[in-house]
Amino acid sequence: MARGTGKVAKSDIVTFNKKKFRFSDWFAEKVIKSVAFLSIAIVILIFVFVFREAFPIFRMDKKVAASSELMVQESYGGSDSGSTEKVADNQVGNSNKTQTPGDSPSSTLLSKTWMPVSDNPRYGMLPLFLGTLKVTLIALLFAAPLSILAAIYTSMFAKPRIREVIKPVIELLAGFPSVVIGFFALMVLASVFQNIFGYASRLNSFVGGIAMGLAAIPIIYTLTEDALTAVPKTFTEASLGLGASRRQTAFYVVLPAAVPGIFAAVVLGLGRIFGETMIALMATGNAAMISMNPFDSVRTLSATIGAEMAEVVFGDTHYNVLFLIGSLLFIFTFALNALAEFYFKNMVIRKYQSKK
Repeated sequence: MARGTGKVAKSDIVTFNKKKFRFSDWFAEKVIKSVAFLSIAIVILIFVFVFREAFPIFRMDKKVAASSELMVQESYGGSDSGSTEKVADNQVGNSNKTQTPGDSPSSTLLSKTWMPVSDNPRYGMLPLFLGTLKVTLIALLFAAPLSILAAIYTSMFAKPRIREVIKPVIELLAGFPSVVIGFFALMVLASVFQNIFGYASRLNSFVGGIAMGLAAIPIIYTLTEDALTAVPKTFTEASLGLGASRRQTAFYVVLPAAVPGIFAAVVLGLGRIFGETMIALMATGNAAMISMNPFDSVRTLSATIGAEMAEVVFGDTHYNVLFLIGSLLFIFTFALNALAEFYFKNMVIRKYQSKK
């Protein structure tokens, strides 16, 4: 800068605009960008693979018709021609029984029977879907109120020393493996609830829902506590300054202001519950039945994949149906996470920025 003139020299501008190249910064930027694109590519590849394996279920009608014709044409040689005709008649009868147009795999997907291994296989996903919804509803009714109330207490009422203990302990539950929570439900919760309520089925949707709620509590609690803490302090100070109690401030001022964030927390917890496998596999009883009784055994979509995928024949109809179930789970959980991340999170940000 020229002395006394207040003007900036041209050489100073060139020096200021010219960036110094640093290999470490350049390398870190490229690594971060590569990891981000790799993550997106992996998600897309998983999506393509799952749907590619599930799509053949809708083209099984031709395979069923071809196998039906093959069974009719096959015959077994032997000296007794009457016995040969009898076997052929039995084959035709069996093919007519099991390969009718109404029994094509795609036509049984909305039936009420899940019986993939039988002479007449049925792939009805209705009991699996309803069982998943029932367990998810029980888990939400258990986990959401407890998590929200715990977050309100931590952010509004607890002393700093107590807050430093409660929050890490609840968040520590998120580090528990699903199989540990499922084993706890199988060995402890199932016996305790059966002794209390006296129901017949020891493993049922109620036990599974409570266990899944334990797995979802840390997610809902952490995000809810963050949403409550993000509410501007001016809201609390103004409410208390006008004479409202701390309870009234918490439930009538802070809580309504944090509703978008709390809703996003519940949605993410719902996705966690809906896709849970090990807890559902160990604590729900795995009975594919339609019932509104919360104390009846159920089978969920994710538990069906976990229990049967290792035993199916590669490329079989049962194999494709399991991948179709996985596709439905993928779409549902991906939609919930995207909704919570891109819509409700942005809603919270816009709301708080407009208040400041």
